[in-house]
Amino acid sequence: MKITLIEEDRTELERWVKSRSVGAKQRLRARMVLMTAEGLSTTVIMATLGVSNPTLNKWRNRYLESGVEGLKKGKTRPSRIPPLPTDKVQEVLALTLTGKPAAATQWSCRTMAEQVGISRMAVHGIWREHKLKPHQVKGFKVSNDPLFAEKLRDVVGLYLDPPEKAIVFSVDEKSQIQALDRSQPGLPMKPGKCGTMTHDYKRHGTTTLFAALDVQTGTVIGQCQPRHRHDEFLKFLKTIDRRTDKTLALHLIVDNYATHKHAEVKDWLAQHPRFHLHFTPTSASWLNLVERFFRDITEERIRRGVFHSVDDLKTAIQEYLDHRNSNPKPYHWTAKPETILAKVDKAKDMLRTLH
Repeated sequence: MKITLIEEDRTELERWVKSRSVGAKQRLRARMVLMTAEGLSTTVIMATLGVSNPTLNKWRNRYLESGVEGLKKGKTRPSRIPPLPTDKVQEVLALTLTGKPAAATQWSCRTMAEQVGISRMAVHGIWREHKLKPHQVKGFKVSNDPLFAEKLRDVVGLYLDPPEKAIVFSVDEKSQIQALDRSQPGLPMKPGKCGTMTHDYKRHGTTTLFAALDVQTGTVIGQCQPRHRHDEFLKFLKTIDRRTDKTLALHLIVDNYATHKHAEVKDWLAQHPRFHLHFTPTSASWLNLVERFFRDITEERIRRGVFHSVDDLKTAIQEYLDHRNSNPKPYHWTAKPETILAKVDKAKDMLRTLH
């Protein structure tokens, strides 16, 4: 067999032979074609490369038919498993979207396979193809606050366009943080093995973290207190007052917890006019940026922590705050009010349709 290579193909095939990023099979095919183009006999090529005559002819013909692209991978063999009937696929989809198994809340591959009479891998393939995940569910809550739009624009406005000569704080409490001590010491992580931690624990009490996140700088004013009543909130407001420039106005974004609206809190705020409270809509805690900070401190310091006392827990929280404030990074809010309102309206329309 005779093969005449154009210069572009020769360059590409020679690159394959030298490249480590190209698979061994692909390099072998390139050598078959190059050696044929050099005029070497079939016998010599077979002996040199250790291939059979049918294999050699197959790839030489593949090059003549499809060029260099034809050498990149073998043709896929047809599956020996017949495709599922369309009515079976539709039955799986219909049951997944509208039905439930007996005595259960969601389908699994096995329960669906038993119901429909196909293999669990076939069910898995149908779900994957149609991007269905019955094992997962997302939590949500659409706010019914009649002043939702007004409060949303107020809070988001502070994020996107903060007032001059003022500090915007996102404020909330992370209550009932438990000082948990494990019943036995865990084992450290090793190559191939993750660290261990006992599933049971000892409770040594709780604390509440009051936090004020400076939206512009990312620094956090934090204070641990035993409870989260209006007395403790007032104490925290006084801490914010002491630790900020007295010439600046303070805009505090808070939720609708009754503590924030207590009569004594209102009296104190009236005597300190530089404080301005902005309330998030009800059932819209996601609008308060300090929740992102609470997630971070939970994941990075609290959840896997081992604390022998409440004081140990408070020390760990303070160390985390000090470390964060030494190199603060703000959370950047990007969603505009109109975008959020459009999504909320769409969710409400869907809920009305379903009910």
